[in-house]
Amino acid sequence: MAQQARAAATLSDDALEESAPEPQASTKESTEHDFQAALEEFQELARSAGAVEAAVLIQRRPRPDPATLVGGGKLDEIVAVVASTGASLVLFDHDLTPSQARNIEARLPCTVIDRSQLILDIFARHARTREGMLQVELAQLQYQLPRLAGKGKSMSQLGGGIGTRGPGETKLETDRRKINVRVDHLKRQIEAVRRIRGQQRQRREAVPVPTVALVGYTNAGKSTLFNALTGAGVLESERMFATLDPKLRQLQLPSRRKILLSDTVGFVRDLPHALVSSFRATLEEVERSELLLHIRDASSPMLEEQRLQVEAVLAELEVIGKPVLQVLNKVDLLPPGTVLPTDAIGVSGLTGQGLGHLLAAIDAALVADPLATASFRIPQSEGRVIAALERGATIERQRFAGNLLYMTATGPASLLHRYRRFIAHEETAA
Repeated sequence: MAQQARAAATLSDDALEESAPEPQASTKESTEHDFQAALEEFQELARSAGAVEAAVLIQRRPRPDPATLVGGGKLDEIVAVVASTGASLVLFDHDLTPSQARNIEARLPCTVIDRSQLILDIFARHARTREGMLQVELAQLQYQLPRLAGKGKSMSQLGGGIGTRGPGETKLETDRRKINVRVDHLKRQIEAVRRIRGQQRQRREAVPVPTVALVGYTNAGKSTLFNALTGAGVLESERMFATLDPKLRQLQLPSRRKILLSDTVGFVRDLPHALVSSFRATLEEVERSELLLHIRDASSPMLEEQRLQVEAVLAELEVIGKPVLQVLNKVDLLPPGTVLPTDAIGVSGLTGQGLGHLLAAIDAALVADPLATASFRIPQSEGRVIAALERGATIERQRFAGNLLYMTATGPASLLHRYRRFIAHEETAA
């Protein structure tokens, strides 16, 4: 397991443009602040994989070295740090080409892992359902295929450290044909999962209930907010990618109409493309949803960069045009008096602050089955109709006259239309 790694030396490459003009002091401070936040995120990724940090080495250079990513002098320094600390693993906050990985490993007596492989390892660590395991294994195999050459004995069996929690019975040093056969098999199994999920969705859509999906950067508090809204009790963790498998729960809005709320996997900077492709079956709830709630960590120093990273993944999923509510979570961590952007809803999944405002905003944003108001004249003998309206709509006024009940109700247009024969007067949409 990853915990068996004795230590990890993390390396972050902060590439700077050669021709860039000398930045002013404020720009330097901002750049340094962003860099420090990115470094802390990478260190959290390493901890999520079970690594124990031995040293952090940083290099700033105009462009990556094509042979070893870092310069020769820095590689010598890494070799010395590994020797002095006894580290069993070196992590790079940068993707390595197959040749770079081979050249670095030739100099080091330990395992070398790049950013994408680290994220894949964390996903493998957290996958619980068969669907999640299939998706992670497919992403791992697709990532490893171009990197088989030169792996040799180190890939001949599953080990115990980070990066070796790999695809089960397939040995990665075997020929590409066998691996491709396994990839094709995984794709068929995942396609079967998609068909089953599609059938389940068709059954849900027979009784139209809109789906609202939570999306956001990893560790933005999506699962905590999901639990606060639905009482679902899904896993809440400060570790990255704690939620891999989608969760669906029904939720009643202030208008009394019901929605399905979906909790999804978190995104991260430079999310491996293989993972986005492999998790398309899981992310179909995002693609099919009527409304997205973009959950953001209001206390994060990289708030704007994280927003852009999430939007990049949404663009890859071709859902960038969907209605989105910007939700700033963890407002309880902000200093008193902090002014939030006017286009965002401030909430705290931990304390419950702002949840009523969020539910009202969801209500107003759903357009597929908009709220409407109608006045009804219903015989008291139609108890079933009266009960359905009281259960699914908000009753604003009602009075009895003889054997008739006069009521004004606001609710989903589909519900009110179902009992249109009793409508005495239909008012403007709510």
